[in-house]
Amino acid sequence: MAEPLATRAHLRQVRRMADFVPVERIDGAPESGVLLICDHASAALPQDYDTLGLGAAAFARHIAYDIGAAAITRRLAAQLHAPAILSTFSRLLIDPNRGADDPTLVMRLSDGALIPGNAHIDEAEIDRRRECCWRPYRDAIARQIDAMLASGVTPAIVSIHSFTPVWKGAARPWHVGVLWDCDARLARPLIDALSAKGDLVVGDNEPYDGALEGDTMHDLGTMRGLPHVLIEIRQDLINDDAGQDEWAARLATELRPILAEPGLHRREFHPTRTRAPRP
Repeated sequence: MAEPLATRAHLRQVRRMADFVPVERIDGAPESGVLLICDHASAALPQDYDTLGLGAAAFARHIAYDIGAAAITRRLAAQLHAPAILSTFSRLLIDPNRGADDPTLVMRLSDGALIPGNAHIDEAEIDRRRECCWRPYRDAIARQIDAMLASGVTPAIVSIHSFTPVWKGAARPWHVGVLWDCDARLARPLIDALSAKGDLVVGDNEPYDGALEGDTMHDLGTMRGLPHVLIEIRQDLINDDAGQDEWAARLATELRPILAEPGLHRREFHPTRTRAPRP
């Protein structure tokens, strides 16, 4: 059976990446008071890795990237006039949202799919991927935070993700999830705002728990005392332009008054909760 045209085109794009840059930066005004990040923005791979032994269809699945998340991040950055940092490499290569020493940093098996290029990976290769992709992405976020702090703005960090409608045969009822660990300054008012109209099922630390040591929010939010939140949107709601426009506008509407609160923009350090693994 022939591969769909969309996946064949994507596979060609993956193979033709000659001068790989692991970070996409979007300029924005520091006074927006927010930095947007997207850990799983792309399904692309550096040319040296070809396709990790996978067929084209794998790169259209959630195992390769968060469907719709990059588009939401770019639209939201435009609406909030905010800077944004997005990864440009697939989580199949290395997961930029995992801690540097997390055992799931490089997945050998993901949602039933064996990744041949990862099956026999050694520590030297993991370190190579960490240095060429994971660390430049984290460092880019840290530099943007430092630049905003230097300008006199304590930024809130908003991380955009998406999740599958069904996991291991069980339908997920949430339209959107708000993930957080110990600092509720941004999460709690956002949960309340998204829930207010009654038309959404809003997950409070669903479908995952926001407590994960070493993840992007822990490393660059919790440990730096910055207000932060991770937003998970169900993928069937944002897999086309209409859904992406709708959700970007909705998030912008709900975030603006929260971000306008002067008391939000200060550094606070909170004791972290017990860490929970994510699938």
